Amino acid sequence: MEPQTTDRPQPRSQPRSPLPSPPGPVASFVRFVVCGGGIGVLSSFAVPLVATTMPWAMANAVVTVASTLLCTELHALFTFGTGRRPGLRRHLQSSGSAAAAYVVTCAAMFLLHLIRSTPGMFTEQAVYLSASALAGTGRFLVLRLYVFAGTRKAGRPSGTVVPLPRRPLPRTTVAPAC
Repeated sequence: MEPQTTDRPQPRSQPRSPLPSPPGPVASFVRFVVCGGGIGVLSSFAVPLVATTMPWAMANAVVTVASTLLCTELHALFTFGTGRRPGLRRHLQSSGSAAAAYVVTCAAMFLLHLIRSTPGMFTEQAVYLSASALAGTGRFLVLRLYVFAGTRKAGRPSGTVVPLPRRPLPRTTVAPAC
């Protein structure tokens, strides 16, 4: 018996398109500046406002924690193109660089208040943003070279098992059983 044929075309399976490769260093830096810088600018306005209800260092810590969580999500998905949300490990690694940025911004503000006992909000903003830019450059390097390094290579999703080349087993002599 012959198989039945139909006039309608059979659906073709769509070839899977390779995952886009992660952005290069320049594109990543531009994305980092847009995401991290945008959140940083918003944070710079939030810190003095929150500082009206608590000490400045505490306000900076609260805003830094919230902005770090948001930025790590944005950096994983957009800046470094991992294709997935960061897990707890990457959030913890990212928080280390944020802690260093927190120290830099606090030190800058501490020095400003040593030099000027009552600086204006514009001066505080300028010092805070300058310190944030310096800390942000260091943070970009840490995130790019350590936290999100090697997440995806050549369109291969993270966690893909790549078989190693087989090596011949060494020959051993077995004594015959008597």
